Amino acid sequence: MFLLQLGLIGICIALLPLSYVWVKADDNKFRKLVWLTTFLTLDLIMFGGFTRLTDSGLGCPDWPGCYGTSSPFIAHAQISAAYQAMPTGPVSMVKAWIEMLHRYFAMAIGVLIIAQVIIAWTARIKKRPLHVSPWWPTGILALILLQGAFGAWTVTLKLQPVIVTTHLLLGLALLGVLGWLAARMTPIPSLDSGAARWMPAAAFGLLLLVAQIALGGWVSTNYAVLACTDFPLCNGQWVPPMNFEHGFHLWRALGMTGDGDVISQDALVAIHWTHRTFAVVVVLYLLWLALRLRRFESLRKPANGVLLMIVVQFLTGMSNVVLQWPLAVAVAHNGGAAILLLLLVMLNFRISSSRPGRAAVPARDVVSA
Repeated sequence: MFLLQLGLIGICIALLPLSYVWVKADDNKFRKLVWLTTFLTLDLIMFGGFTRLTDSGLGCPDWPGCYGTSSPFIAHAQISAAYQAMPTGPVSMVKAWIEMLHRYFAMAIGVLIIAQVIIAWTARIKKRPLHVSPWWPTGILALILLQGAFGAWTVTLKLQPVIVTTHLLLGLALLGVLGWLAARMTPIPSLDSGAARWMPAAAFGLLLLVAQIALGGWVSTNYAVLACTDFPLCNGQWVPPMNFEHGFHLWRALGMTGDGDVISQDALVAIHWTHRTFAVVVVLYLLWLALRLRRFESLRKPANGVLLMIVVQFLTGMSNVVLQWPLAVAVAHNGGAAILLLLLVMLNFRISSSRPGRAAVPARDVVSA
């Protein structure tokens, strides 16, 4: 019964953006829906970071509901009992609501993607022009189902770092694929044929960023943000004592080594130092890449966006250490990484579209929701 209630909650939340798309004056409502889903997925990723950073990931220690119910309201007695038994533990009414709101929004995103699947396949069956294969939203639906599975394992495996980090990366993969689909549906004002030769460099930049985000996720899920307490040095040294073997042992419980011992400070320092050091490589490469790509008219806006977000990421990353990990700055750092990823996806798409023989998407079509 509570599963039906959860589904209805997700549908009710999704009706708000669906209604917005329906009443909005737009020649292509499917495109509007894809863009809106991309934006809401970005918001969901940031809220997921907020959930993790407030230690609310186990606010409801079961999945998909909260103590077998659809709402913390209904589970009030169980939550209160858990909080009284362990006031400093992971369960409280506030944390339960944060966790369940994250799940509600995730279900709403799922409903929006299901709507995309229905629209795309209906257009294919009725032979309406959509300018995108229905397998695109179908593949995205499969991706979000996989993401949901890792969301469940995040709870059932008690925030195991490799599971939580994979959950984050799948969320960013979902954002990237949605961004690519949105870009496919959107006409590009002009295409610079000379930009095509930059495709390998742009793809490599995206790969570097994904690796850096994975390292950042590993820092966050292991709570290693404050393992280095100063900047640019780490605990007063350029190369402090570190334990890479324990720090990067993937399959282990939170706060433990692979052997079941409490993880050492040197292991946490290794995690933090690696993320910080690799950031220098990524920043320098992306600065060079964006400065080169902004010479092309069709790439100038996303390239400028990359330059801006690099500055934001540097400032928020440094502030996390210097200001002792303030919540707002930490969430902004997570969100900045997601925005930077989306911008690089847009750059890669536009460069790919500039190759000879690639047809541009018409500015108008007849498909509507």
